Amino acid sequence: PFGGVIITDWYASPQAPDERFKSTVYILDTNLRADALKVSIFKQVRSPNGWTDASVDADTARTIENSILTRARELYIATVDAK
Repeated sequence: PFGGVIITDWYASPQAPDERFKSTVYILDTNLRADALKVSIFKQVRSPNGWTDASVDADTARTIENSILTRARELYIATVDAK
C-alpha cells in the first residue's frame, strides 16, 4: 500500500501577521481521486494571550484538495506524454 502524511509548519503571511495556518495532508491511495486525499487546515489568530484557535471555512480544505489533485493529474499526464 502507498500512502503518507504531509504536515506543514505554521505559516503567517506578511500581509496578515496576526493569523497563521497549518496544513495536514493525508494521502490515502495512489489513485488520483477525491477520496484519495484528506486535507485538514488549522488556523490561529494572535490575541493578547498568545495564539488561539480559530475556525476555517470547510471549502478551504476542499479547494486545496482539488488543487493538489489537479496538479498531480497534470504531472501524471506530462510523464505519460514524455514516454
